[in-house]
This record gives sequence, structure tokens and C-alpha cells, in this order.
Amino acid sequence: MTKRMEWASLLNTGRHGKPGQAEDLARPNYTIDADRITFSAPFRRLANKTQVHPLYDNDHLRHRLIHSAEVASVGRSLGMLVGHWLETQGEIDSGKAHMVAGIVHAACLAHDIGNPPFGHSGEESMSGWFAEKFAQGSGLFKDIPAPLQLEFTAFEGNAQGHRIVTRLEMYRGEVGMDLSHAVIGAFSKYPMSASTSAAIQKAKEDEGVPADEVKRHIYAGAKKFGFFEGERVTFAKTAQALGLIEETGPDGQSWWRRHPLVCLVEAADDICYNIVDLEDGFTAGDLSFDEVRALLLPLIQTKPNDDDLGAHREYEKISHFRAMAIGGAIWASFEAFKAHYDAIMAGQYSGELIDDSQLGEEFRKIRNVAGKQLFVAPRKTKLEVRGRNVIRRVLDGILPVFNALQACNWEASNLPEYEQKLTRALDLDLRGIESEYSALHVMADYVSGMTDRYAVEVAKLVSGT
Repeated sequence: MTKRMEWASLLNTGRHGKPGQAEDLARPNYTIDADRITFSAPFRRLANKTQVHPLYDNDHLRHRLIHSAEVASVGRSLGMLVGHWLETQGEIDSGKAHMVAGIVHAACLAHDIGNPPFGHSGEESMSGWFAEKFAQGSGLFKDIPAPLQLEFTAFEGNAQGHRIVTRLEMYRGEVGMDLSHAVIGAFSKYPMSASTSAAIQKAKEDEGVPADEVKRHIYAGAKKFGFFEGERVTFAKTAQALGLIEETGPDGQSWWRRHPLVCLVEAADDICYNIVDLEDGFTAGDLSFDEVRALLLPLIQTKPNDDDLGAHREYEKISHFRAMAIGGAIWASFEAFKAHYDAIMAGQYSGELIDDSQLGEEFRKIRNVAGKQLFVAPRKTKLEVRGRNVIRRVLDGILPVFNALQACNWEASNLPEYEQKLTRALDLDLRGIESEYSALHVMADYVSGMTDRYAVEVAKLVSGT
């Protein structure tokens, strides 16, 4: 018999820190969650983190904070559509559509909160640096078990985001932001550890699937990992509270099927970064008006009359097309959710709503153009090269502090004078370090939490340039 998740559990808005506390109907927990995320320092720092186009002298280009707000807006709209439909189907109680929308909205706000500076190239830079150090196998890197090494050599912003909201921010070392179970569930795209994700992918390779095709042949939630081993117990409690379907991986560790609302968070992200990348590409001069218009018009349900837009400037027309295209994509994703509903509720859906919608082919065309014209733009390539060098210089610069801390048996008060000065100069937070594993995570916390600008500043300081 196929297992099925139930909305009565999936919409659980209880918290780890205050179990059983009555919810204020005038200000439900998912609204409080959104407020906590919005006012947090990691969220605020997204304003100076690269999205796709490099941050430079053009105030119209998006950074990760704007992207997160836009994704949350789209997610709320999509959540409202799905919520109302669930009401009509008798799947949730009447009046709970706003709850679905609010949970998705909060999860969308947090979806990029763990990403390091310089976009996805930042993740790659951190991963490469850690891989080199583990290969050398000395000092802090000597005795870390191979499964735990994966948390660093394949550094993942989604797992770092989970660490931020459940441990680091607000109630540090206890319950973090203490977001409600449902919001954490909707946020968690990859509900497994690094070792389990790697084991699932290796098992598929052992079946004869080429390594570069493995991710197309496995469960969507196994393509990456969503929590670190240090936060496993926390996630397991969340999964139990939500009634997520539990499985056992090839490594013998538990993992879970995705919360159904993950599909909506992922769709909102896909819609925004694909469509607004085109708008930003036009603003940056990488794409022409005609190129962007040709890609956006097929997404629009009721095509605009060119005569009505005749007096508008090109950028105003593009903005109009973008708004209508997002509306069309939201509706298409909603229809796809309904079409795949049974598989989603059974935790068996491995697609992406926008790709499986009637607009899937149009979005593939957009990705193709982005890959050929936006992601290889000289300005972006220069940023990636610079970002790699900056991040490596920062990691090289702070490593002596952690080496010295290891030599002091993790007593920060016993650090040598220079390392103490460096700790103060960089405002390094050394609390909670009691092992090599925790030390490496604090290093990753520090670097991944930087803005692009601050990373450059620290790189200059530690390298003396």
C-alpha cells in the first residue's frame, strides 16, 4: 500500500522551543516566522550578495534580498491558489488557504539565506578549498570521517540555511529562529544528509548510470543535501511532527520524502530566477528587447496589444511583459500541482512543476538562452574568478586562528596574541567549538555569512593587500 502524507500533520505550526503553546489567531506562527526571517541579520545581508548578475553600478539589477522577496510574493500567490483548491477538494478545512499561502511565503523568504557570497561560484570556491585541505590531511583536516568531509567538500547553501534557522540565528545554540515545523518542512528541498545523498547517487552509478546523468535518474530530494549531521536530530523531530515519509538510505541513515509545499517554493524560485534574469539581462545590456520579448510573450495567457504599449519605453514594456509572464507561470504551476497531486502527496514526485507544466518547453528555451548569453557574460565570469580568489584568501587568512585554537584544546582565552588580535579584528565568533568538526563548521559559518563586499574587505585585511 502506497504511503500518503496528510495535511493535518503537514500544516503543523508548532515549534521545537515552545511545544504545545497555543497559537495566536490574530498573529499565526507562520506570520511570526516571516517576521523573524525578515528582521534577521542573515536575511538583511542578502542585500549585498550576488544573485546572477554581478553587483555593480546599476541600481536596477537584482541582488539576493530582492530575489528572495520576489520569490516569497510569487510563492504566496501560488500557495493561495493551491490552498483554495485543497479546500474545494475537502483536503483541508475551509479557511486554511491563507495558512498554506503564509507557510509558503515564509519558506520562500528563507530559501537563499544560507548561500555564500558571489553566488553559486561561492559554494564551488569553498568546496574546492576544503577538498584541497582534506587531501593534504593534516591539522584540523586529519581525523574528520569521510561522510562528514562531504559537508565541506560539497558545501551546500541549503544545508547552511537549515543550520542558520535552526541553530545559529536568534536563540543561538538552542533552537535558532525556532520557526514552525511546517515552514521548516516547506523550506527543506533536500531532506537528507550529505552522506545519504552521496550514497544514493553512488548506488545509481553502480547500476550503470553515467555520473553526469545520475541526478536525472534519482529522487528530486536526493540531488543535494539539506542538513548537516550536527542538525540531524533537529530535522528528524521536524519530520516526525509533520508526518513526512521516512526512508532508509544505502548508508543506513534515515532520510525523508519532501513536504508537498516544497514543490511550490521550488516553483516560485524557478519562475522568478528564469523570468527576471531576462529582465536583468536586458537592463545589463546582455539581451536585446526583441530577444526578451520573444521569450516572455509565450508565457502570457492574454497577449498584450502592442498598440496599448506604444508610448512606453522599452524597459517599461519589458516590465509589463515580465509581470504578465509571472502570472501565466503561476497558473501553469498550479495546474501542474493538481495534475501530479497524488504523486506529490505520496512523496514520489521527482519533477519540477514549471518543467512539467504546459509552459515547460518555453522555460527550457529561456534556460538555454541564459546559459549561452547570461551565465557566460564577461562581467559575470570576472566576478566568479574574483570571488574564488577572495574566498580562498579569506579561508587561508582565518585558518591560523582555528589551528591555534586546536592547539589550545579549544580554549579561546589561551590563543596566542596575534590570533587573539585577528579574532577581534574579524569579529570571529568562536563560541561552541569543541572539536575539529565544529571548528570547520564555524569557519564555514563565517565565510558563507559574508556579503560580497565584506568578503573583499576581509581578504584585503588578512592578505595585507
